[in-house]
Amino acid sequence: MYRATVPRFVRDRQNPTPRAHTVTVRDNRERTALVAELVLVFSITLGLSAVRSTLSLVEALLRPEPLTDQRTAINVPQATIGAIDLLKQLLGVIQLVGWGALGLYLLWRGGVRLAHVGLDRRRPGRDWWWGLVLTTCIGLPGLAFYLAAWQLGFNLAVQPSTLTEAWWRPIVLTLSAFGNSFAEEVLVVGYLLTRLRQLGVGENSSLLVSSVLRGAYHLYQGLGGFVGNLVMGLIFGRVWQRTNRLWPLVIAHTLLDVVAFVGYALLRDHLSWLP
Repeated sequence: MYRATVPRFVRDRQNPTPRAHTVTVRDNRERTALVAELVLVFSITLGLSAVRSTLSLVEALLRPEPLTDQRTAINVPQATIGAIDLLKQLLGVIQLVGWGALGLYLLWRGGVRLAHVGLDRRRPGRDWWWGLVLTTCIGLPGLAFYLAAWQLGFNLAVQPSTLTEAWWRPIVLTLSAFGNSFAEEVLVVGYLLTRLRQLGVGENSSLLVSSVLRGAYHLYQGLGGFVGNLVMGLIFGRVWQRTNRLWPLVIAHTLLDVVAFVGYALLRDHLSWLP
């Protein structure tokens, strides 16, 4: 008679080792479970977003007007009544944080502690320092690349926020920036790269998969959005592979999005070159 057994990567969560997340899973049943888990997680989170973004780009390319004359917005109103709009915006943030939390929970169930992916609080000063360095290295070149891609016709005009002016707008945009960064860096870097390590996929191949996925769910912005985020994914993913610290990536991504979201909302009526 078949006796149900708990996979080893779940049993070992009671006594994880510091390198539990780097051990290649050999048992076929456990490998199948990991693959199924990856498919399920990304079919309801960023993988689904990648498919939707691809369809959005195809639709944009089929329109008669060029990409430079088309617009896409990231943070948009969700209701005409301010209070309801605020609540819906907050629900969106909760969903993003929930996506990241799901990835962390599944890793924990498999014996991977937060410290193993670099989300502990042992090095706050160093994490903030590297977060600021990454923000500087990615921010200005990224803005220049976006503007060039837009002018050359490879990108839509991206509006980081079209929210109407309200007292809660900067708060919501800041929370949205954190929600996006937490969901993306946890799932596409910490969770995905850890699972691919456990499946025995090479570091370079894992990095490429992670970066292509990051670029794919930004395809709604155009080909420039894909390439720019792919490069960002290569940098962020390699930093994590070398340091196993996730906080610097979350910090840098949050700061980049805060500047983009809040800065755009404040300056869009004062700078004519902003879309």
